[in-house]
Amino acid sequence: MTERIDEAPMCFACGKENPIGLQIDFRFDGEFCTAEFTGNDNHVGWADTIHGGIIYSALDDVTANVIYLQGRKAHTAKCEIRYRKPLHVGETILLKGWVEKERGRLIVLKGEARRKTDDVVVADCDASFMIFL
Repeated sequence: MTERIDEAPMCFACGKENPIGLQIDFRFDGEFCTAEFTGNDNHVGWADTIHGGIIYSALDDVTANVIYLQGRKAHTAKCEIRYRKPLHVGETILLKGWVEKERGRLIVLKGEARRKTDDVVVADCDASFMIFL
């Protein structure tokens, strides 16, 4: 695993010092960024369903970390998410992000969140990031 280029201890998605953050541990194997996340009662939107914004945050960060864990800096330009199935409290999702194409400063990525128990896609996204100059 490549070291992070900037420490972000308070990042909502991955910051280890953020007491209300998701504290997701992202890994990069040279092609894919992966992680696991299990929502709890603090992440509920309705009844025992994890809020869509929490799922969005996890997908935005799994795509971002494809770039960051390669030692490059970028900002999200656009991230379009499609929710396919509900995610309930206590269910673990497997997050995966990868590059689709790169042109100049623009990187287009895909991300997905699958339930660990049955491999069903909960949500997926198409994201674009702009590399810092």
